[in-house]
Amino acid sequence: MRADLPQILPDHPRNAALLAFLRAQGAAPSGPHDYALGEWQLHTHPDLMERLAALGLGAPLHAAHGVPLLARKGVAAVAATGTSRLLLRLPAAPTGLEPSTPVPALERDGWWAVDAWQSALSTVEGDHRLLTAVDQALAHALSLAGR
Repeated sequence: MRADLPQILPDHPRNAALLAFLRAQGAAPSGPHDYALGEWQLHTHPDLMERLAALGLGAPLHAAHGVPLLARKGVAAVAATGTSRLLLRLPAAPTGLEPSTPVPALERDGWWAVDAWQSALSTVEGDHRLLTAVDQALAHALSLAGR
């Protein structure tokens, strides 16, 4: 087990829809060569996990059912799934960002899917827009936590 293993996301009522979605796809590692996040098979490409950490600008990583996340006060704000999808919790769909495959079951709970790499934009512009959106999602999660 790594020393820098992310904190487990708490079972906060505001996380119920996301945790149900992640739990349905979560699995234990099937062999010694599987990537793992704690006791769960990693359901995110390792490069995307690094991307999430970079976009979080020092915010601690959390995890739930093999998926790395960013959270504030126990409320999930951003999740990294697959090879290129970031799920952002925002009060409205983000503008100016290339969308990714949506998760309809989570959209009604305020989760919006965007591409983590924004390849249609220059690297500087894409990173700027993603950093802004991640910061907004973290602020929104803090407001949902009641503080």
